Amino acid sequence: MTLPLVEPDLEWLRQGRRLIDVRAPVEFAQGALPGAINLPLMGDEERRQVGICYKQEGQQAAIALGKRLVSGGIRRSRLAAWRQALEAHPDALIYCYRGGLRSQIVQQWLADEGVEQPRIRGGWKAMRHALCSRIDAAAERPLLVVGGLTGCAKTELIQQLGAGLDLEACARHKGSAFGRHPLPAPAQIDFEHAMGLRLLSIPGPCVVEDESRHIGTANVPLAFWQAMEHAPRIRVEMPLDWRLARIHKDYIEDLWAVYSGQYGEWLGWALMRKQLSSALGRLRKRLGAARLARLQRLQQLAFREHAQGNPQAHEAWLAPLLTEYYDPLYRHQLEKQDKTFLHVGDWESCLAFAHDWQDRQPI
Repeated sequence: MTLPLVEPDLEWLRQGRRLIDVRAPVEFAQGALPGAINLPLMGDEERRQVGICYKQEGQQAAIALGKRLVSGGIRRSRLAAWRQALEAHPDALIYCYRGGLRSQIVQQWLADEGVEQPRIRGGWKAMRHALCSRIDAAAERPLLVVGGLTGCAKTELIQQLGAGLDLEACARHKGSAFGRHPLPAPAQIDFEHAMGLRLLSIPGPCVVEDESRHIGTANVPLAFWQAMEHAPRIRVEMPLDWRLARIHKDYIEDLWAVYSGQYGEWLGWALMRKQLSSALGRLRKRLGAARLARLQRLQQLAFREHAQGNPQAHEAWLAPLLTEYYDPLYRHQLEKQDKTFLHVGDWESCLAFAHDWQDRQPI
């Protein structure tokens, strides 16, 4: 019986096709394809034992050991998990690392049960190569970088554009000391895959926010980062009170919504306080001990006021954080980089300029 194969086409990802990753959990945690679920053929310890056997005794001995380890009740439970997933998603595709032995074994076991399911030729490796190629191709196309002081809603501007690539969303991090997301950061591979997936919808020019190469724990791929460094720029300029309102929304309101929704009010409040306190503490070297102590006092007072129904109290420490830390840091970077800008203006004018820029670029 010939088991069905499909080519490693990124259209599967664009369509949101369900993917079943049959690699071990440790491999899945290091990076998977977008939208994949992990239903492994072998667990981590089983994979480790088979790997040792392969090195010492060769492929046939390793296959035999794998069949012994995944047999009886273990095999039945894994088959049941695959079948349950396929009942929910009959068009799902199966893959392993290279689309070879492990996914083929899963296919065969399912076929023996009367379920014929295709696997991806070349597996994870071929699909990852295609996603990374999209990033490299985007680095060769026109790029526009949006800069501006903290609180100028640059991310929201990017999100308004059909050609906008939100790197912070891909990294699940806002790119600053206070930017950590309550949910775990993606692995580097998953960050790159998220970039590649978004770029499937951007066939031509691309607009990104001015970021450092490191966004949380993620690193922007080198070729794309170098393209950003040499790309034309625009700069958003908004007044302090406008920016303070945006920072309050990002750092307090939105953060609280995620924490309370994810963990409940009591634990969510404790975790949010811990995150904001730790973020401020990490600025000790740049702020200096005296200024940090003052901001920490203001922050603790704001937490007390917030607990009593006054979340606006956080402005007492957010305002000096902007004027005494973020603004001088950004202006210093501007002077050091000596960048020129195609356009400098308020948020609306920068959005209009970016729309016009993307429309004028060749596809």
